[in-house]
Amino acid sequence: MSYFAYILASQRNGSLYIGVTNDLVRRVYEHKHGLIPGFTQKYGIRDLVYVEVFDDIVNAITREKQRKAWRRAWQIELIEKTNPYWNDLYATVV
Repeated sequence: MSYFAYILASQRNGSLYIGVTNDLVRRVYEHKHGLIPGFTQKYGIRDLVYVEVFDDIVNAITREKQRKAWRRAWQIELIEKTNPYWNDLYATVV
C-alpha cells in the first residue's frame, strides 16, 4: 500500500494545507468539494500542488510533520521546485 504526504493550496502563494493519506484521489476529492469541514473548506483550499509517495505510513506522517514545521518560505520553495506554475496536480493522480 502507498501513503501520500501532500500540499494543497487556495491559489499561488495562497493558503496552504499539508496532509497525509493512504487514498490521495479520495482525500483530494473531499477537499475539492468542501466535504471536510474545517481549514480547507473555510479558506477554499482545493488545488493539489505537491505530493510525495511512501511505502510506510510512519515515514509519510514523519514527512507531513516535518513540512508543517517548516517556514512558509521553505514550503513555497519546495512547491515551486517541482511545480513552478502551481498547477493543480489532481488530474495527474486520478
